[in-house]
Amino acid sequence: MSEHNGQVSGNGDAPVPTGGVPGEITANGDQAPDQPCTPRGDAPIGGQAVLEGVMMRGVSTWAVAVRKAPPEDAPEGTEGEIEVSSEPLVSVLKRHRVLRFPVIRGVVALVESMKIGFRALGISANAQVPEGDKEIGGGTWAGTIALSLLFAVGLFFLLPTGIASLFGDALPNSVAFVIVEKTIRIGIFLGYLVLISRIPDLQRVFQYHGAEHKVISCYEAGMPLTPENAQRFSRLHPRCGTSFLLIVMIVSIIVLAPLGRPEWYILFPSRVIGIPLIAGLSFEVLKWFGRNRTKQWARALMWPGMQLQKLTTRPPDLAQLAVAIAALEAVLAVENPEQASDEDRVGMEVVA
Repeated sequence: MSEHNGQVSGNGDAPVPTGGVPGEITANGDQAPDQPCTPRGDAPIGGQAVLEGVMMRGVSTWAVAVRKAPPEDAPEGTEGEIEVSSEPLVSVLKRHRVLRFPVIRGVVALVESMKIGFRALGISANAQVPEGDKEIGGGTWAGTIALSLLFAVGLFFLLPTGIASLFGDALPNSVAFVIVEKTIRIGIFLGYLVLISRIPDLQRVFQYHGAEHKVISCYEAGMPLTPENAQRFSRLHPRCGTSFLLIVMIVSIIVLAPLGRPEWYILFPSRVIGIPLIAGLSFEVLKWFGRNRTKQWARALMWPGMQLQKLTTRPPDLAQLAVAIAALEAVLAVENPEQASDEDRVGMEVVA
């Protein structure tokens, strides 16, 4: 049974939306509401928006599709060609049984996803470099990644701890300190999302993010992969990394609360050392939500994360959906996700 835009087809056919395309502009000029799509089941397919393109990954391969700039002498409105590249994927989760244990598997899956994601971003960045110009070197890209990770750790983990420490003497106990610290952390996270959602240069990346979600939902619903079909789906997806990050913020409260407020030389390192544990537990929480996503209580708990995706996605156009489809078709040309084993699916819960 499939559900979309409030309509359910009891015969298992593809959903037919009735109130406008979710997230798009309707005939009367209003915006139709986004509703989380509940496909027939999660497919071991994930992805990520990149510069002028989309990366899609399965269990044995991943592919990047990028829209190249049109020739300088092309008529106005001409779309550039879609360039697709793919690489094999052999997850380390298949090699060692211990890495598939709960919590550990989440950390490993997230590291692998980040590795693929950064590689895909590099490919998309170089695809935008005009012919004849020098491509971005590996050293430059590695430095950019390192600075980005340090910025994230400092902004979302160390800065909230530092701010909360300034008010330490005014707080009655360690529990109050932890609550204040985590409130500041969530506030910084939400403020960051709001800020980047207003940056004009990121709007097209957010459109490709929406295209990635729509195409995955279209595939999971069993519909033919066409831009028109994909446009009918919500730009929100339960397995999105944006939702995952909110869960990370909440889980960190539970994990770090028992430490209370130790001395600064323990306090600050604990926020960094605790990141893998928090990420692994958050992975298990999202996995649990995914298994119960048709239940009302799970939908209610997932609702805040789904709403946050409205900040990191934008309604894509048909040309952008075509790019996302090209990436997914490159994956499907190599593998059949329907035949994926349970072992293959490990780690695919947080990749949409």
